[in-house]
Amino acid sequence: MALVRWGLRRQNFHPLRRRRRVLLLKLTVVIISVLLFCEYFIYYLVLFRCHWPEVKTLAHGGGQEPVLKAMFLADTHLLGEIRGHWLDKLRREWQMERAFQTALWLLQPEVVFILGDIFDEGKWSSAQAWEDDVQRFQRMFRHDSHVQLKVVIGNHDVGFHYQMSKYRIKRFEKVFGSERLLSLKGVNFVMVNSVAMEGDGCIICSEEEAELREISRKLNCSQEVPGSSQCGREPRLPLSAPVLLQHYPLYRVSDANCSGEDAAPPEERNVPFKEKYDVLSREASQKLLWWLRPRLVLSGHTHSACEVLHPGGVPEVSIPSFSWRNRNNPSFIMGSLTSGDYALSKCYLPFEDTVLTTYGAAAGFLMILILVHFEHLPSPFLCGWKLCRLHMRR
Repeated sequence: MALVRWGLRRQNFHPLRRRRRVLLLKLTVVIISVLLFCEYFIYYLVLFRCHWPEVKTLAHGGGQEPVLKAMFLADTHLLGEIRGHWLDKLRREWQMERAFQTALWLLQPEVVFILGDIFDEGKWSSAQAWEDDVQRFQRMFRHDSHVQLKVVIGNHDVGFHYQMSKYRIKRFEKVFGSERLLSLKGVNFVMVNSVAMEGDGCIICSEEEAELREISRKLNCSQEVPGSSQCGREPRLPLSAPVLLQHYPLYRVSDANCSGEDAAPPEERNVPFKEKYDVLSREASQKLLWWLRPRLVLSGHTHSACEVLHPGGVPEVSIPSFSWRNRNNPSFIMGSLTSGDYALSKCYLPFEDTVLTTYGAAAGFLMILILVHFEHLPSPFLCGWKLCRLHMRR
């Protein structure tokens, strides 16, 4: 009898072990599938809907005028060693890395501009912390040699005006360059250190203004007859009004006139902006518009979208943050530019709450699967069959 009972137990043991293996296989497949979708494929699915806007082109040298494809994003705010929890850093940085790399692969821009606040703690990070942050940035925003990456200074990179120093600016420019004027395919870009537009005569501010006045002179020379006494024989810039790129927005009272799903929340739109903190001062804004006479201004800093029309009909577009840490629906701007025209479109990244909802639904499904396996819940098919039979009897 003992041998018979032992044999029966062995026969029951093998089906139980098979059931556990099947359950483990199901759980593994579901978990890997959800991870791949939420952390990888969702970026392709969402960004695949983005397309470069159409821009009017004119005949140029026997062919069509060249079109520059430029990507603009802002406020990545890579967390540092002081305020950055490792899990928060991992989550946000993976999101930005996957979004950026997917955008490069799908959209293939020729140049990418990041409009300041690359780092969250650049204004107070030590030399070693700075090196660590730079290495993480270069890994996340890696790109092929045929794609140019240009970065504008933000207040979190070098500090607000009262924190800004020559050392921090040189440290930033050593990594990202000190270029203020860039011409690509006949399009002129002016990249401003808007943190230095305080207008109080400090050494850094005076140097920045002097450099901008020199750029203004070069832009004016591009419109004059070659050989004039003011410009001499120096190389001329393309005859094109520049695109102004900076971190701080030009002066505006508030975001009250801003709209759209990625604008500031309604309760924040009527809050007045503080000059030299939220936006540039009136005086600094007037100087930039007068000196450079841009056809378009792009800025960041507020973490929200806004479109403003400044005196003289100059449009400004404020670009939302690229990071989930600052908003649920990050985005970036795609621009098709020629020397005489431009067209912009917005490309949204995956919403963070979509990813979290997907994870929550998957966790609930896994719980049901486990409970059904251990018979703590009836099988869905059995439950459905019973409901059908009950309905037929009635």
